[in-house]
Amino acid sequence: MALAEEKLTDSPRETAAGVELAAHAQAKASACEQHRLVISTFNIRYAVGSFLITGSLFRRVGLSRPQRRAALLERHLKQAARAFSDGRLMPHADIIALQEADRFTKRAGGRHIAAELAIKLEMFWAHARMNIQREAEPKKKQWYLDFEEHIAPDDPGETGVALLSRWPVAAAARVDLPWTKCAWRPRLAMHAAVRCGGQLLHVFNSHIDPHATIDEQLAQHTAILDAADNADENAPVILLGDFNTLTPVSRRRMRGLLEARGYTTPMPSGVATWRAGLVRLHNDWIFTRRAQVTRWGVARPLGVSDHWPVWAEIDLGELHGVSNA
Repeated sequence: MALAEEKLTDSPRETAAGVELAAHAQAKASACEQHRLVISTFNIRYAVGSFLITGSLFRRVGLSRPQRRAALLERHLKQAARAFSDGRLMPHADIIALQEADRFTKRAGGRHIAAELAIKLEMFWAHARMNIQREAEPKKKQWYLDFEEHIAPDDPGETGVALLSRWPVAAAARVDLPWTKCAWRPRLAMHAAVRCGGQLLHVFNSHIDPHATIDEQLAQHTAILDAADNADENAPVILLGDFNTLTPVSRRRMRGLLEARGYTTPMPSGVATWRAGLVRLHNDWIFTRRAQVTRWGVARPLGVSDHWPVWAEIDLGELHGVSNA
């Protein structure tokens, strides 16, 4: 799709494309002169920590302490900001895609996760919320996927996906994905364009449904691929996010689809990006088209979420007329 470029303001505002955009006073627009940049994807799980299963069990027996939630999240957001900026667990991130980026939910202590992390990192940001059907009660899922802390129908907040960037987000739009279950949590991706020099970099940040069948997941990927095909011709495209590839079969079929459409990833299947207890899964991915990945990694052992950030260094040398020889 052709995105109309937006004028950023200090105060968050929602665009006609259904995305909240803002530029904080701390964020300083600078020329994108480097020919290599680091992009990362992170299911931040509203910064509540890594204890998905034990946290759920404590809530079920009445041992949770919601009064501590705001302070806990502040500590975790500081840890995340350090991980993305101090070069210890990963290189300094230029663009960060977030999933489960809550906005003023009770489970997030009433905080705007993406905006607060952007302030700490002095970055521009965009956020797209999921349009949760408030009258629909959460449904039981497969037992091994039912540890999530739900957003209550009367909760004033919402969850969604977000993008943080060192450079202004030139334009952004929501990509609503097909779904057949879970009316209380429809699926969403966001298309954001970041201007790097004279070139737009198109980023598609997605959170694929873990409760869907593999065919239903592939239908969601196909909707994103179709949207990406309408992005600027010859511009680099990054597909990344939490793909919820829970089995070897789902990983193989997802890779087959994206690679058939011209995308590549340096990540071998089976890299641990999510954990719960002793269980490790490869849920989080970065794929590129018309962009070369020079190195990549997983930012372990960050404990802000049950996921770890995945990062990749992208070489845009050809776009800037820089030779790699």
